[in-house]
Amino acid sequence: MKTSSSKPNFTVSFLTSNNTGGEDPSVVSNDFSTALGALILGLVFLLGVPGNLFIVWSILARIRRRSVTTLLILNLACADGFLMALTIFFIIYLGKQTWVFGNVMCKGVFYLCNTNMYASIFLITLMSVHRLVAVVLPRRMSTLASRKIVRRVIVGMWLLVMVMSIPSMVFREVRLDDAEANATRLVCAPNHTLPTHERFQYAFETVAGFILPYAVIITCYILILRRLRQTQFRRKVRSEKLILAIVVTFGLFWLPYHVINMMQVTALWYSENSRTRKTLDHITKSSRAVTSALAFISSCANPVLYTFAGKSYIRQNGFAFMARLFEGTSTDHTGTTKSKDAVGLNMESTNDSGTPTLRNGK
Repeated sequence: MKTSSSKPNFTVSFLTSNNTGGEDPSVVSNDFSTALGALILGLVFLLGVPGNLFIVWSILARIRRRSVTTLLILNLACADGFLMALTIFFIIYLGKQTWVFGNVMCKGVFYLCNTNMYASIFLITLMSVHRLVAVVLPRRMSTLASRKIVRRVIVGMWLLVMVMSIPSMVFREVRLDDAEANATRLVCAPNHTLPTHERFQYAFETVAGFILPYAVIITCYILILRRLRQTQFRRKVRSEKLILAIVVTFGLFWLPYHVINMMQVTALWYSENSRTRKTLDHITKSSRAVTSALAFISSCANPVLYTFAGKSYIRQNGFAFMARLFEGTSTDHTGTTKSKDAVGLNMESTNDSGTPTLRNGK
């Protein structure tokens, strides 16, 4: 078994899963790395928590009747905001260089991190599926993607991710740092007793939390592009661009993390003395800190994207610009189309808030 580092390392701090490879002393074992980790997490906390809370406030306080897109964005902001709020535990962990919150919180915090990680990618997947229905089956949009159905799907999704995150709670515990001669330091670390458990943990996380959802997302956008090419519809729709930006941003931040996951799984199939395993172990251990940091930062990226997307509304609407943006991206069309070739998108309609949907975002 691998031993824990003498200090709660950078990887553990950013973790949204259970990484044994990141607990080797060679990854991070100096005060500079610990301080850098706490600094980055502090900045993520200061940007991510207020940013996502502002999104939640904008939707709940400013929009009376919420579209399907807005409901999904609301849940995404809740998931990201809650994940950002958990960084305070990791900041204290780094600052004190020991886990002071007990075994229950050790399991609970990492469980909640995984739950919100899965929720984020699944919500983004639902956004893509919703866009597909809006483009390919516009006449059945109100039946297939009504707010009532979407609410049920969202509740089911949250229940599913709670079940999927159970391994992150089972395979984690507080223990004495066995890398020290006089072990007095506590670490919140994985407790995989068998290589099979470790392989299952990381393979399941990557396949269920990245590969399969992104396969659905890519399929949705391929079908959307094929449908649009079959029509004369060439207008730019703000919601399409915004959701695509969310999808791409999430993928860029999380892809390196899951690549390292799969490299760690691959390493476990080789013998401990294998040169290939040693090489893969070295790569995963030296890369965990960076890839985990990128993954964690992704949860504070959406408020930045929304701000840039809605900057044209800031001067006119002030703090209501975010609500105005979401009204402009609403695609729960209730009006009539101007052209059949618009595939249900090129239309002048009224959204759920009672505000006329904007054309071309203007």
